[in-house]
Amino acid sequence: MANSSYAIGIDLGGTTVKGALVDRKGNILETFKVPSFADEGPDAVLNQIKSTIKSLMSHARSKKIKGVGIAAAGIVDQKTGVVKSPPNFKNWGSVPVGSILTQSIGLPVLVENDANAAAIAEAKFGSGKNFPDFLFIIWGTGVGGGIILDGKIFHGPYGGAGEVGHISIDYNGVPCKCGSRGCVEAYIGQKYLSKRVAKELLKHPKSKLTKYIDGELEPLHISLAAEEGDEFSKKVLIEAGNYLGYAIAGVMNTMDLRVTIIGGGVSAVGKFVYKAIQTTVKNYVLTPLKDGIIVLPAALGNDAGVLGAAGLIL
Repeated sequence: MANSSYAIGIDLGGTTVKGALVDRKGNILETFKVPSFADEGPDAVLNQIKSTIKSLMSHARSKKIKGVGIAAAGIVDQKTGVVKSPPNFKNWGSVPVGSILTQSIGLPVLVENDANAAAIAEAKFGSGKNFPDFLFIIWGTGVGGGIILDGKIFHGPYGGAGEVGHISIDYNGVPCKCGSRGCVEAYIGQKYLSKRVAKELLKHPKSKLTKYIDGELEPLHISLAAEEGDEFSKKVLIEAGNYLGYAIAGVMNTMDLRVTIIGGGVSAVGKFVYKAIQTTVKNYVLTPLKDGIIVLPAALGNDAGVLGAAGLIL
């Protein structure tokens, strides 16, 4: 088993369970996807994970599989493989996913938080391959993150390191669902951003963004309008980039890091947003840290979850 070069990575989401057979270089050889059945309780979800693993094992044929990695939302105890209260999963509580699956499939199973798993994927196979130390940010529905130090994920003593989205950039600012105020997530998380922009758009009737207003406004629409030359949309995204930059600068000052890699659904914005983020970070970090500040888009897209989960094993 020590010489085997393959692992199964599972990305456990509220809608789907995505699985992949992955080799040591990060090549995806087979994929499999089923509904997660998150509304039906832990047993139903675990059965879907088992089904995915068994399907991929059958496709592996003679390949020796070293183990299975699971990327899961919610609080994860990496030592015990327990997943605690993942959002959008009913009647979950604390479930020992790692030990249940190990007993069922007879392979080692490691479990990690999904944001941390995506950071591991970028470190092993993506934009972070040449950077032993970096901050990883998922910019999507919320704003999450992970910290890579010396090529490994940094959990912190209690497992909560990397929650960049809940850095307050204005202690008198807007309320955040976490209970605090002024969190960067409350300004640039997908739903927050879309809601705020839709309200502000009423003051800009000539904006090209108005053609998207009949449906649910998405950050992608804002980005498309900005690429079409819409000044309002461009201003909105630069402002969002600045907000994120403030939070990143705080992490850079605290952790003595230089590199940030950004993934997630909202991260597919134009290069001008990355430029705004990088400029803001440089403006707000301590002078000795300004040299070498780099902000990069993630490379792995929707595959980051399964690749990061497999990376726990490989």
